[in-house]
Amino acid sequence: MKQKVSIVRSVLHDPPVMVFDEPTSGLDVMSSRTIVDFIKHCRDNGKCVIFSTHIMSEAMRLCDRVAIIHNGRIYREGTVNDLLQATGQNNLEDAFIKIVGE
Repeated sequence: MKQKVSIVRSVLHDPPVMVFDEPTSGLDVMSSRTIVDFIKHCRDNGKCVIFSTHIMSEAMRLCDRVAIIHNGRIYREGTVNDLLQATGQNNLEDAFIKIVGE
């Protein structure tokens, strides 16, 4: 419930830039889906959305551009397709592992 209230407080004033840091962390499946749909809506309506997550499937669905960050360092950035093609992987999680090393 704290996570939901925090998100509502941050978007209440309709800011042009929205920063989400692990917004689905600790949420049930239905609440997570609602948050992801809301973030898609913001993106599709021209808002600048900065989205931080460890859930690579969410990043694949939501992000136009991705920065791979590990231990405080940006290893690579680009579109999801750029990262997949550069690593020869089929999903962003495997691309992340290939980029930062195991």
